Amino acid sequence: MEIRDASALQVSPPQATELRELTERRVRFVLRRLGWLVPRASVQMSDVNGPRGGIDKRCQVELRTDGAGSVVVASVASDWRTALDTALARASRFLMRLWRRGNDSRRMRQRLIGHER
Repeated sequence: MEIRDASALQVSPPQATELRELTERRVRFVLRRLGWLVPRASVQMSDVNGPRGGIDKRCQVELRTDGAGSVVVASVASDWRTALDTALARASRFLMRLWRRGNDSRRMRQRLIGHER
């Protein structure tokens, strides 16, 4: 799985490196079972209010799938980790829903074909 990090952060280089590594670890962990479905993931993090603080850390996750197109989910939280985890959780739930929906329709078709014979 290819992970792209296009963050527009106003943080010092050591913090940016730590955040980039955390992002990659979390994406790989959350999508470990769905990696075959998602060849590319893109994560964008931005600070909406700048240095003023508050609930302004935005994380946007884009997962490009082979069959279902792109899944884009955004989350806003007071810290980077929460924004990232929330966006990844939403994206993975949505992917699982798509995958199950596809499997259910295939199973139904197989059952109908089996009953017709």
